[in-house]
Amino acid sequence: MKSADIHNAPVLQAVGVSLRYPENSDYVLHNINLAVYEQEIVALLGESGCGKSSFINLASGLLESSEGYVAFCGQEIRTTPAKVAVVFQDACLLPWLTVYGNVAFALKLESLRVRADECKARVSAALRDVGLENAASKYPARLSGGMAQRVALARTLARRAELLLLDEPFSSLDAITRRSMQELLLDIIHKYRSSALIVTHDMDEALLIADRLILMTKENGETRLAEWNLRDILGKARGADSDNAQHYRRSSTFMDLKEEIAESLAYSTKAFGLSSKNTAHMKKQNFLVNLD
Repeated sequence: MKSADIHNAPVLQAVGVSLRYPENSDYVLHNINLAVYEQEIVALLGESGCGKSSFINLASGLLESSEGYVAFCGQEIRTTPAKVAVVFQDACLLPWLTVYGNVAFALKLESLRVRADECKARVSAALRDVGLENAASKYPARLSGGMAQRVALARTLARRAELLLLDEPFSSLDAITRRSMQELLLDIIHKYRSSALIVTHDMDEALLIADRLILMTKENGETRLAEWNLRDILGKARGADSDNAQHYRRSSTFMDLKEEIAESLAYSTKAFGLSSKNTAHMKKQNFLVNLD
């Protein structure tokens, strides 16, 4: 992927975005400025409660910002654009539809207007790409967690989405299934030349699959963003495939960067009442242990 500074207009852009609910004067998000560029994977990393999922909801048009705006390809987002697909932690499958029916349902939106013959071709191709061509007639109750998330990814493929918004899509899966899903996600993004913003609290996941990592923290009610260009720091020999990932994760560069990011998180959590250096150090160590 290319670095952001040589891109033209971003696919997704947030300008001065803030969010707070009427019943609460505190900001959920405050003055967010970030962008995702063409064919780029950006990981949004942070602890629970920092506003990551709220930002995904703003970027997908499910929420409206209190201040500022989010734009897709230069157009302010009011509702979910036809070329934007969202994948949540829960696959959100309709239990009365088969695997095929769940993927086809995504193409019945009025904004897409896909012909019946094209719909059939897209669904078949999407199921083939995620390895579920032989499970098309199964119902969600008969699917494993990994298979259900493959159906969710197939829906995005069938829609030919230019931007994928993923909100901790693999967090409920076991480690082995999660790794295979990370590999599949990378294959899909590269094959379809899509862009992606993935929310995660898994640092290894972010470092393995993203081109840029944005760390989101809260300090005294303010949202703070710190950014690392992983392509520049770690190079191109990355990915989630087993052999490469194991070598990559053992490298000193990977471990040093992981500790640097964890330290940034630990020292940016004053909103949680952490002010002493010792407390911040303890928090950093706990964060690293939890991510291993």
